Amino acid sequence: MPSAVTLIRSSALSSAAEYAYAATAPADSRLIFLAGSCPLNDDGSTAGVGDYAAQAARCIETMTIALHAASAELTDVISTRVLVASSRQADLVAAWEVVRDAFGEHDVPSTLMGVTVLGYDDQLVEIEAVAAVVD
Repeated sequence: MPSAVTLIRSSALSSAAEYAYAATAPADSRLIFLAGSCPLNDDGSTAGVGDYAAQAARCIETMTIALHAASAELTDVISTRVLVASSRQADLVAAWEVVRDAFGEHDVPSTLMGVTVLGYDDQLVEIEAVAAVVD
């Protein structure tokens, strides 16, 4: 099924960004608001302790499962917010590179931000997303 999401780019904005600056979905689309995807193993323990990239990858896996439960996939995501528990830019970039690569050519508008702390023990990354599908 083709995605309902249209990514918007503008030549008036910097081409340095690794994502589209905006996205739209048609009026008849069903929006899916995902809770923050956390890097949790099936037993509730935190995956990839101390590893920003591993935690980002687990968050993407969790997000993909949640999307499938809502009859959607990564190409239906219309925006993301990537939260990284660090004040070091290199840590944010390590998490971002995993997210960017997971989305590939579907480079949705995204916000990457460092935060003080996240909700689970040893949690370093959380990814929020909104998706849109036309049923």
